[in-house]
Amino acid sequence: MKHLLLLLGLTSISASAAPQLNIGSFYEYFEGNRSTSLKRIYNSGDTAAFVKVSVAELVYDADGKTTEVPLDGLPAEQRSLIASPARVIVPTDGMQQVRLLYRGKRDVERYFRLRFIPVQPETNDGFGLNSEQAKQYNDALSAGVSVLAGYGAIMFVKPAQTKYATQVLHEPGRFRVHNQGNATVVLDHFNDCDMSGEHCVPPTKHHIRPGKELSFEKKSGRLYRFVLEEGQQQRHVEFKG
Repeated sequence: MKHLLLLLGLTSISASAAPQLNIGSFYEYFEGNRSTSLKRIYNSGDTAAFVKVSVAELVYDADGKTTEVPLDGLPAEQRSLIASPARVIVPTDGMQQVRLLYRGKRDVERYFRLRFIPVQPETNDGFGLNSEQAKQYNDALSAGVSVLAGYGAIMFVKPAQTKYATQVLHEPGRFRVHNQGNATVVLDHFNDCDMSGEHCVPPTKHHIRPGKELSFEKKSGRLYRFVLEEGQQQRHVEFKG
């Protein structure tokens, strides 16, 4: 355990110590021929981060409402998406990787929520600390005002036979983006600006699931542009109101 104590630096943790996580993108996409990836977790805080990784499937009903189905408690052979390891220690100013492996069906698109949650470690919780080491770490955190902020990401697993068919439909006062394919499309860097291309509202990002559409107001004298992402293909769309 000597190397673990060195990693934690328990004897030098200040009263204001706390981990600060960064998981990069909040969205992950598995195209039809992809089943694995690495998710990098960064810690820019001034003490190590003990991070639990949880996985749940998001199931949409006919009205678009979601039910979250936890996968962590299932036997490994019954989990369609596995995050390994499920417990990681991210050192100060360091990085750790979590491997994501999908091995479920690919007949329709599926959706998952990944959570990366910093916790105060306990004995026998998968981090390998004894009771004294866990107490030292937790005492150091509780000496100051520490907020352990977790992060979540959404994963889109595309069908094996992916088809994209997106329409941009113009109507008086509005335009609609309709996804007629079988995989989610992305409207990235969505900008609504004046005719000079300046004085824009903050750019946004939108996901449109298969069979769904988004409708936007179209105003005279405004310039609209976005990047339509259909898997690895990108198309720049721009038009005037």
